[in-house]
Amino acid sequence: MAEKLARLTIEGSDLSLELPVHSGTLGPDVIDVQKLTSNGIFTYDPGFVSTAACESAITYIDGDKGVLLHRGYPIEQLAEHSDFLEVCYLLLYGELPDADAREKFSNTILHHTMVHEQIISFLKGFRRDAHPMAIMCGLVGALSSFYHDSLDINNERHREITAHRLISKMPTLAAMAYKYSVGQPFVYPRNELSYGGNFLHMMFATPCEEYKVNPVLAKAMDRIFLLHADHEQNASTSTVRLAGSSGANPFACIASGIAALWGPAHGGANEAVLKMLEEIGNEKHIDTFIKRAKDKDDPFRLMGFGHRVYKNFDPRAKVMKQTCDEVLGELGINDPLLRIAKRLEQIALEDEYFVERKLYPNVDFYSGIILKALGIPVEMFTVIFATGRTPGWIAHWHEMISHSYRIGRPRQLYTGPAKRDYPAK
Repeated sequence: MAEKLARLTIEGSDLSLELPVHSGTLGPDVIDVQKLTSNGIFTYDPGFVSTAACESAITYIDGDKGVLLHRGYPIEQLAEHSDFLEVCYLLLYGELPDADAREKFSNTILHHTMVHEQIISFLKGFRRDAHPMAIMCGLVGALSSFYHDSLDINNERHREITAHRLISKMPTLAAMAYKYSVGQPFVYPRNELSYGGNFLHMMFATPCEEYKVNPVLAKAMDRIFLLHADHEQNASTSTVRLAGSSGANPFACIASGIAALWGPAHGGANEAVLKMLEEIGNEKHIDTFIKRAKDKDDPFRLMGFGHRVYKNFDPRAKVMKQTCDEVLGELGINDPLLRIAKRLEQIALEDEYFVERKLYPNVDFYSGIILKALGIPVEMFTVIFATGRTPGWIAHWHEMISHSYRIGRPRQLYTGPAKRDYPAK
């Protein structure tokens, strides 16, 4: 029984309903409108921005206060004290692992990064100039045909095995997509490397010479994965849940999440940052573009500043800024676009126009700079985002499947023609 009730009365109608009001651990109350359908009424909420479509215990965001919690732990603390694989464990199992569980989980992931050799044949079906996200959609969806021994979604052990496989094999598939696009031989994973270090090794090693993983860069890669691990009920996570509600296999569900993430309004923000820097082109043009950004009648916008969810500041951005400074300091890169980026950062943090509007650099601004400094091409940015977001997608899918659920069935406000007869001939 809900502690509070909301009453809905429709003017000009005898209908009056009492609707339960539920309270979560944190965040706004929600009005349970499930009984509306039986009374011939739907709610209207384009984009579901005011609708709680599920109950979840995984991630909480308070955009006004700049808060992001995974299982209750602030993202800043996790970034400081944890690594990506520990956060994966936390998202999947609900608690931080002890030393033994952490070692066992890390070993499981790091020793299952190989993919079936026939996936290479599948990959060769793509054109060389195919977008890496198109390749990832295909490869991840195809994994169900290679690992069909654990596709019973009602079997908890099967769900766990699939979760481990997806987390371990995503960076391998991502690196294969890159190598294929540049015509280089695939590089097999190495079990002794860290998750981030192994990804860099598979991306940049060649048979011609030994590739030594720089620990500063490996840590930065791990941080990027960690800071993107989950972000509550966003478009791609909601897509994974909706696909999963039909009973689809988990590989298909994650592939659907990758497809949703591919959209420029969702996963392409850090790519948009680099395109903006290229458009500015030279430091001497910065003042002109800043003036354009302040002109509400000018379509130009500074990408990577402010955030749709975080109205104050993005709690991930501070961590990413520190990582960005470490990478640029380690590499000593003298790149014109990176100089433009650092100047824009300074302006956004000091200029009254941006400060008053809280248009601070967000996580996408810094991650785009880091990935460019690492030598990762722009078209791979969203693939890396997808690799980092995989544990969040799996955790939400597993959470839904582990409890009672219904197939998703959004309703509509129909505005088409009323019933009419086919015209006589």
